[in-house]
Amino acid sequence: METLRGIVERITFYNEENGYTVARLAPEQGSDRVTMVGNTLGINVGEAVEATGQWRNHPRFGRQFQVERIEITMPATLVGIEKYLGSGLIKGVGSKMARRIVRKFGLQTIDVIEEQPQRLLEVLGIGRKRLAMVRAAWEAHRQIKEVMIFLQAHGVSSGLAVKIYKAYGKHSIEMVQNDPYRLAHEVYGIGFITADKIAQGIGIPEDAPERLAAALAYVLSLQANQGHTYLPRPLLLQEAANLLRLPLEKIEPALELLADKGDIRREILPSTLGKARAAGIAEEEAIYLMPFYYGEVGVSHRLRRLVQVAREQAAASPFRTFQGEDWSVAFSAWEERSGVHLSREQRLAVYTALHEPVTVLTGGPGTGKTTTVRTLIGFLEQKGLRYALASPTGRAAKRLSETARRPASTIHRLLAFSPQNGSFQRNEENPLPLEMLVVDEASMLDLLLTNSLLKAVPPGAHLLLVGDIDQLPSVGAGNVLQDVIDSGLAAVIRLETIFRQAEGSYIVVNAHRINEGKLPIVDPKVSHDFYLFNVPTPEEAATMVVDLVKRRIPQRFGLHPRDIQVLSPMHRGIAGVSALNVALQEALNPPAPAKPEWQSSGRLFRLGDRVMQIQNDYDKNVYNGDWGEIVALDLVNQRLKVRIDDRVIPYDALDLDALVHAYAISIHKAQGSEYPAVVIPLLTSHYLMLRRNLLYTAVSRARKLVVIVGSYRALRIAVSNQQTGQRFSGLVGRLREGLSAGQKVTIGDKKTV
Repeated sequence: METLRGIVERITFYNEENGYTVARLAPEQGSDRVTMVGNTLGINVGEAVEATGQWRNHPRFGRQFQVERIEITMPATLVGIEKYLGSGLIKGVGSKMARRIVRKFGLQTIDVIEEQPQRLLEVLGIGRKRLAMVRAAWEAHRQIKEVMIFLQAHGVSSGLAVKIYKAYGKHSIEMVQNDPYRLAHEVYGIGFITADKIAQGIGIPEDAPERLAAALAYVLSLQANQGHTYLPRPLLLQEAANLLRLPLEKIEPALELLADKGDIRREILPSTLGKARAAGIAEEEAIYLMPFYYGEVGVSHRLRRLVQVAREQAAASPFRTFQGEDWSVAFSAWEERSGVHLSREQRLAVYTALHEPVTVLTGGPGTGKTTTVRTLIGFLEQKGLRYALASPTGRAAKRLSETARRPASTIHRLLAFSPQNGSFQRNEENPLPLEMLVVDEASMLDLLLTNSLLKAVPPGAHLLLVGDIDQLPSVGAGNVLQDVIDSGLAAVIRLETIFRQAEGSYIVVNAHRINEGKLPIVDPKVSHDFYLFNVPTPEEAATMVVDLVKRRIPQRFGLHPRDIQVLSPMHRGIAGVSALNVALQEALNPPAPAKPEWQSSGRLFRLGDRVMQIQNDYDKNVYNGDWGEIVALDLVNQRLKVRIDDRVIPYDALDLDALVHAYAISIHKAQGSEYPAVVIPLLTSHYLMLRRNLLYTAVSRARKLVVIVGSYRALRIAVSNQQTGQRFSGLVGRLREGLSAGQKVTIGDKKTV
């Protein structure tokens, strides 16, 4: 073992999951920079470190120092202190100010900042405002380091330590020691595994009731992230037993503890998945986390109420103005004014939305959903009826506004979320002032958001859900659109005539072929906007993806790289989202003297980077899936700004865990968006995610060009795999409660349309 001391000059690579880091170090002795690799847990540019380890020769990267143990120390040289202060770690101190401070106080600089910070006023350019900023930043930095050191002893990464500090501030260590399992449901990105690692480290017994209850709640939460609104009791207990490696009989009493605390709800429901029914199990005990129980009950109650009120108050309905309408004449007049010919399906969809309280309009790309919505809006405006257009995400809302040629908003904006009290201002007491609500990209609706939305829909109003049911279901829990269709409560119109096929788009043709279980047409002599590059390995695929985005597509099709979105089925791996983002950033936005950059939690943010928000931030009014470009980066004050659509959003150091690079994103994150061109790596190493609806969703995101990079075998696997991942949900049964056969909506032959 040898010891290496020096200043961290650059972090080349960081794996947020395990802390593995590649860094460049300026050693105390000698002028040659060295490469340091290993689990360094929390080092930052500018910090002085003392690392213990061994030298080794890497066959590709040469001589490296393999770290076994590392300690962060205060720098002991003038150069080191100056680099440390000027690295961007301390808000209010840049490289120039760091030089002035070190010239003034020399080797006593750190002691002055720690013990006599008011003496910084002796430095030119530091007034009381900047002094306060530096003192606060130094204290926050010191506290974060204390949290990191405490958590490092339990194998927790520095990125998670920052999140814990953001949640609990100076009380972080006390909080973690007193109740580590709170982290699993109060700090984004920390699950039971991490919390349990800390708990075991501070001596909590493996059969402690709070540990067992936390494990059960974690399993329910984890499965909610997979789309399930509940779990059958046997499956929940078995999953928790596997997690804890304890027998079932030890875990079962913890269910009572969770129920007594009001954290879960137990219900007897009909078996919803085919395996249970095939085994002869007619009913099962369903275990809900309370928010999802209330969400499911709320959605079913409010949808059934819309239907019931429409039947009971038909004579007073604002839609009675359409009674007696000669629809053949009305549609012909509309077609003459708009210059658009409507299919019978489209006419029927408009007619149904105006006559039924809950309607679903579904269909694949190019089948005329947008034209149908525009026609519906035209009829509403003719009669003076109020309406609103909304989508689950900002990108989807912007696209809806462009295609419908009317204002549209996100559901969060429509419901006027208030960060002050953490709730929507539009609700049952303050409903939306409208007669018709149109929700586009409704396949993205999860249970909880749908419940909040329906609270604000006034009785007597009509609801139209527009979406492609064959795309991926919502990222959140529930399968709302499919459940509404399956329940029979809503009128359902499926558009099947492909209009855009006539325009010669093989994107549309191939999207429908994939959805039908047929291989797409990829012959370059035929399909001018749909290509497959057959490469056998992930390494070759990753290299090809970067070359396509940077050079080949721009040269051949005249598109700018910013118009090209890489969509990967998985996050991990050489051709996964994380690795591709590193490679694409280096190719499309390389470092330059005029481009400031900021290292945070292992991510290197650079001026001009394409980034995505991955958490809802109601204070900033930005939401999971919003993406934009870094347009300003202030290292001294530790701020950056991101332009998202037409707004510029500020971020500070503790906000950056909510930002990731977006040169490549997952296909799930692309839902609701549309891009001029998409590049899709598709390899057999993505086997777990190779499903028909995933590929169909990715392909249908493109307007002008689709390029698949991978293998024919992976393509065949994806097209043939029709598994959609059934979700445990009780919504269908709840929607059918009290719905008599006579109430079930059926759309017959409407000769008038």
